[in-house]
Amino acid sequence: MKKIWVIKTGQTFPLAAKRFGDFEQWIFSGAHPQHNFERNTTAAFLDQALPAPSQIDAVIITGSPAMVTDCSPWMEQLADWLRHIVAANIPVLGICFGHQILAHALGGVVGYHPGGRELGTVGVTLLPCAKEDPIFKNLPNDFSAHVSHKQTVLTLPLNAVHLACNDFESHHAFRVGSCAWGLQFHPEFTEEIMKEYIDYFSGHLEGEGLDKSLLLSKISKTPASAKVLENFFTWVLG
Repeated sequence: MKKIWVIKTGQTFPLAAKRFGDFEQWIFSGAHPQHNFERNTTAAFLDQALPAPSQIDAVIITGSPAMVTDCSPWMEQLADWLRHIVAANIPVLGICFGHQILAHALGGVVGYHPGGRELGTVGVTLLPCAKEDPIFKNLPNDFSAHVSHKQTVLTLPLNAVHLACNDFESHHAFRVGSCAWGLQFHPEFTEEIMKEYIDYFSGHLEGEGLDKSLLLSKISKTPASAKVLENFFTWVLG
């Protein structure tokens, strides 16, 4: 049985955790019900030991309330570990913070987005090279996805394949090599989770020029985004 590891880089906020569980539950729920695999979780942000490459068939790196630019020791340890995992051609999927720490590990540049926060359900556009990508092929050119981030990959790693963007976020997805992907959007978020995030940040939105009512009104289903996560599991599991 193949072993898939979720590497936690933080936790969701308490109310969301109480209602919906935490990142690893959301991510594992993205697998097709017929998928059969061993589910493992390690909390890198709590300095739990990262698994040896021989123990892993695929890795998913979660989002986080932390910022990559904090350069905490656990982040640099994770980045070093990721370099070895990518070099070993073990499939990797980084989501939000995971996308950013993967880019950082492989020589990209991460920082605060000059436009501020991107939050809610937004449009994402696939670039031509995504047509043949294992986890993006057969998706529509334009689809909706849930997002929540203030930092971004300002510069992609050398030789990265740029896969998706929108008018606000230049780097919504990339791939390095044959099997390491970063997603700035959240394929594991549901409509209900997205609403909880908007509610959670509501005290900051007006000062950032964002309209909570407008953000809530734009929340919608994101089946194509969710399909990206399911496609990753399908591709790993053969």
